[in-house]
Amino acid sequence: MSSNDLFDGYNVGYVQDLYERFSRNPDSVPGEWQEIFKRGIGAALQEGLLVPEGLAANGTTGAASAVSAMAPTPPVRQAGVASESPTPGDAGLQAFLPVVARATSLIQALRDHGHQAARLDPLGTEPPGHPQLDPSFFGTSMRELERVPTSVVLGNGRTDPIPATIQRLREIYCDTIGYQFEHLEDPEKVVWLWNEVESGVHTQEMSREDKLWLLERLTQVEGMERFLHRAYLGQKRFSVEGTDMLVPMLDVALEEAGRLGTREVILGMAHRGRLNVLTHIVGISFRSILREFEGAPQAPGPNNLMSAGTGDVKYHHGASGDYDLRSGSDIRVTLSPNPSHLEFVNPVVSGMARAQQFPPPHAPGSQQDLDRVVPVLIHGDAAFAAEGVVAESLNLARLRGYATGGTIHIIANNQVGFTTNPIDARSTRYSSDLAKGYDIPVIHVNADDAAACLAAVRLAMAYRARFHDDILIDLMGYRRHGHNEGDEPAYTQPALYAQIAEHPTVRTLWAQRLTDEGVLSVDEAEAMDDRVQAAFREDQEAVQETAGPPGATLAAPQPEEARPVEADTAVTMERLAELNAAALRVPDSFTIHPKLARQLERRTRDFSEDTELEWAHGEVLAFGALLEDGIPLRLSGQDSQRGTFSQRHLVLHDVENGATTVPLEHVGNARFEVYNSPLSEVAVLGFDYGYSVALPQGLTLWEAQFGDFVNVAQPILDQFIASGRAKWSQDSRLTLLLPHGHEGQGPEHSSARLERFLQLCAEDNLRVAYPTTPAQYFHLLRRQALASPARPLVVMTPKSLLRHPMASSPVSELTRGSFRRLLPDPRIRERESEVRRLVLCSGKLYYDLLATAQKEDGAQGVALGRVEELYPFPAEELEVHVGRLSALEEVIWAQEEPRNMGALSYIGPRLRAVVPRNIPLRYVARPERSSPAEGRAKAHAAEQDRLVREALGLPREEA
Repeated sequence: MSSNDLFDGYNVGYVQDLYERFSRNPDSVPGEWQEIFKRGIGAALQEGLLVPEGLAANGTTGAASAVSAMAPTPPVRQAGVASESPTPGDAGLQAFLPVVARATSLIQALRDHGHQAARLDPLGTEPPGHPQLDPSFFGTSMRELERVPTSVVLGNGRTDPIPATIQRLREIYCDTIGYQFEHLEDPEKVVWLWNEVESGVHTQEMSREDKLWLLERLTQVEGMERFLHRAYLGQKRFSVEGTDMLVPMLDVALEEAGRLGTREVILGMAHRGRLNVLTHIVGISFRSILREFEGAPQAPGPNNLMSAGTGDVKYHHGASGDYDLRSGSDIRVTLSPNPSHLEFVNPVVSGMARAQQFPPPHAPGSQQDLDRVVPVLIHGDAAFAAEGVVAESLNLARLRGYATGGTIHIIANNQVGFTTNPIDARSTRYSSDLAKGYDIPVIHVNADDAAACLAAVRLAMAYRARFHDDILIDLMGYRRHGHNEGDEPAYTQPALYAQIAEHPTVRTLWAQRLTDEGVLSVDEAEAMDDRVQAAFREDQEAVQETAGPPGATLAAPQPEEARPVEADTAVTMERLAELNAAALRVPDSFTIHPKLARQLERRTRDFSEDTELEWAHGEVLAFGALLEDGIPLRLSGQDSQRGTFSQRHLVLHDVENGATTVPLEHVGNARFEVYNSPLSEVAVLGFDYGYSVALPQGLTLWEAQFGDFVNVAQPILDQFIASGRAKWSQDSRLTLLLPHGHEGQGPEHSSARLERFLQLCAEDNLRVAYPTTPAQYFHLLRRQALASPARPLVVMTPKSLLRHPMASSPVSELTRGSFRRLLPDPRIRERESEVRRLVLCSGKLYYDLLATAQKEDGAQGVALGRVEELYPFPAEELEVHVGRLSALEEVIWAQEEPRNMGALSYIGPRLRAVVPRNIPLRYVARPERSSPAEGRAKAHAAEQDRLVREALGLPREEA
């Protein structure tokens, strides 16, 4: 390769001529060339001040190109080394430039591809390597590179030849830690990481005290697993063995967080290693863990695992505790509970962290403190690569409404998923490769190199502190047992598990290293293990003494009765008028879109008790009143700022300059947030659930663009929202707003799957409502925020009713009363004795029934009752109402959903229990369907007319 091949973009003779002129008079050459020659040719190449064509094709790739284009690389300084960089003489410049470029390319290759030659697998798999790590790839040799001083390439003042530097960089990039930074788009981050890694700041030498501490910790971690394995053979515990260093890594993460002033670290993880983390990091007593194995009751106490209702298995529990730092202070540690749905806890932890990063009392304008709470997520290798919720969660990291200032991600890499090998589990080299797409640096580390694992955590915490961004550690280990301890892994991975059976543990390796160094003797290391095992035995004996007779069982808890809640939700007219004005107040210089301005003007014109409110108007007044009451509010969802149906407009946009204003941010005494979410359901709903759990005094709302879209978030509904209280004692006021109703828009824009929510209702776990007026919605929102106990709320919200003239409410209905779970027909107040047929329904169908009943003489004697809250079911109110209708001959439950959907299967037996047996009870609905709605508007209209007329007892109109 000739110099002209390498420097096609620059005529070498021209460069040499410039340099000769610079040597005589620096001001005689352009300013950019002065800078190049001052720094040295090699440094200029490295820093991107000089980027000849062809260089990128021969080794400078990815991040290096970004750095070259955007920012110079600051040198890695060495104390006591001269800073002047020798520059070759004029005559040798033409021959010297290609060698410098080749050295630069080789160094860049080590930075970019060194991880592929790193010894990352504890089981000794040979790394694949990379062709660019060989000097011959660039047409050079180490001997030729002896001509180049390090300072010429790196600009760091070192006078030793480049081969010595390359060897040092090989030891950094190709040892038991592998770094992947080449994909990062931000050159500042790349440069910072190069400097941190190559200076060795994070790989600090451990003191004797630290070495002994680490051995003690590993002895506790491994010892706990060995003890449980012997004492409870075959019981599932999903041990950490093979990635034991996870626990000391969390120790270091907590110490680093404490040093930065962090108040709390929130952890999310699946079941593997969870019991060890609960004991050694969160501070749950080992005796509490043993009670789970013994089936003994748990005594109340901060150091015990506790659950309400039916509970959960021991390796799904969460807990909180105070971790004692070496400084003498402590830091709060919270481990979020998680079901077997592995990665679905990720967005939940992020939401919990963000909620806690705003200091109490969540006042208006309060600033997020990114260091106040640090989220740490521990992933499984197979799940991280395969679960879609991982990508959705990573996408939240830098979004305005979801950012937490960086999550520390750790993949506890077992190199096998249940019984599936990586070749069948992912299409990428590393399980971590998904993170590269989200601009996250990756540190791969061999789980058997204890010191390297701690170094990886220190670097990760420093990066988070510097950039407040995500970073990932791929902890490359193995799984000593099967998927669980009752599983035989040799059925499917016989060769792998034969190797694991012979492989020493990381505790054994670390103890051997310390005995080789003379830090302690073999006998002392064994005595440490004996002490730990003796303590575990003592705990077991204490638990067994109080566990009761063998075979004793705990009685299952009695199901809780669902009970209605009440709250004082009315607001005075004076307050409403003030709120109404404030909710539309914008700066004088702000220009609202003329069409929107006319719509909003209607909300302020002649605002009085007789003013009729549309749905969104009632909503904004409810929000404002809650903010005045000091209730923090968060609303997120797809297009929630404006509203899917252009009804809300909480965020206004200036048509002149695009600026935005949120009038409710300046209302009341609490923080108000409203965000358009990414096009995601599962991660966003999980995030908002976590936010609501961590901020129980606030009201968190999530809105689906169409109610059907909530289907995609089913694991969050099933595993967290519906059952989180019974399993983990988690209370939440999370409110789901799900647009619902059959309006001829097809199957995917009709049904929020009301039936599925009602199937999940039990033990007073949810509230499910289908309100029909803005006033009802107003009172429902206020009750949800103010009433106790806290429960999640599912609201079927309208689409066509948002502006329907019949579906409006006078302001006076907000100034008195409260949410009514059952609304009798207002038309029959004076003639209840004439009612022969009672048609009960929920939601939008009421207005279709009402419109037909008002114009049909045959609908005389028919009353329309609205069940506004479905769970808890308003049995008492309905029983009273039915009892007042003395001439009642039949009761109809009418719904627009098919018979196998909607509320029918849930409400049928409950109605039967209320309606006297001598009164027939019938159901009117669409026929059973596999799809929730018709796809053609005419078919919808015909079917809607049929069921309306059937419910009212009217003959079907001729076509």
